[in-house]
Amino acid sequence: MPNSYCTLYIVRHGQTDWNIQGITQGETNIPLNSEGIKQARASRKNLKDIKFDAVFSSDLIRAKKTAEIITLEKQLAIETTHLLRERRYGKLDGKPYNMMKKYYDTWERLSKKERVNYRPYKGYETDEEVVNRFITFLREVAVGHCGKSVLVVTHGGLMRAFLNHISEETYLTGSVSNLAYIKLESDGVDFFIKEKYGISNQTNA
Repeated sequence: MPNSYCTLYIVRHGQTDWNIQGITQGETNIPLNSEGIKQARASRKNLKDIKFDAVFSSDLIRAKKTAEIITLEKQLAIETTHLLRERRYGKLDGKPYNMMKKYYDTWERLSKKERVNYRPYKGYETDEEVVNRFITFLREVAVGHCGKSVLVVTHGGLMRAFLNHISEETYLTGSVSNLAYIKLESDGVDFFIKEKYGISNQTNA
């Protein structure tokens, strides 16, 4: 691949107690649990041979701690940003996942075009809003890191919305596991998926 391309490793944070308890986290600042720390350490081993030139993370502690563990031996400063935060769920942040089920069921019945602007209630961040901030960030990073490798630690909601945007496949709730990652190459305009790990999908009919 030409040097005009940036290689991006987009990684979901490790497990938290709320993941186990089935609670919607959104922008609530929940730390990793002991299993999440173990997962991040395992990911560090898996990615140890990659020479990252820069590291970016959501400013939420579960993502930042994951980034710190993965890059522990690489002596890289971690730049945090709210642009990598999880989707805003508004009134359902901190509530059981099953309270979201009726909205997810509705989302699945919509066309791809309709899903983009689906806002089930006030305070919920739409797919379009999520994707716009995420892709704007990724494009700026890609342009600024041509020919380099960059680690981006973020959240499952962003990764699903992004994949749904650039793919013909459908990625549903639960399709992105803790420490799943997407390896991308980008010139700041287009994105080319090279590898996916810990991610499942449903092919559109």
